[in-house]
Amino acid sequence: MAKNYRQGRLSEEIKKTISELLVNGIKEPRLKNRIITVSGVDVTNDNSYAYIYVVPFVLDGEDREKVYEEVLDGFNRANGIFRNKISKDYRLHHAPELIFKIDKSEDYGRHIDELLEGINNPERKEEFN
Repeated sequence: MAKNYRQGRLSEEIKKTISELLVNGIKEPRLKNRIITVSGVDVTNDNSYAYIYVVPFVLDGEDREKVYEEVLDGFNRANGIFRNKISKDYRLHHAPELIFKIDKSEDYGRHIDELLEGINNPERKEEFN
């Protein structure tokens, strides 16, 4: 089902506000010391929920799942700050409930690339048999 204009605009504004807070104004240490990209925002039809998809940058030596858990915990602790800023900036009587999720599409894409590389590389073909 297609989004209406208001939902699309609200999604983009929420994405912009959260990104700005991550760069300039958030004091939550789990978010402040990380590079985090807001990859997308989906608002429900009744504007009561907003699903925010984030991608934290994970260094080579770090445990990916631990970083994901830490970042989600940071977002959940700062949820009120984000909702307050969104409701003030856009004069909403009822700001949507923010639900943060990790966007794992990049990990999935990397996995698919590795599989395709293994198929095209005859030396690595034995690894998949």
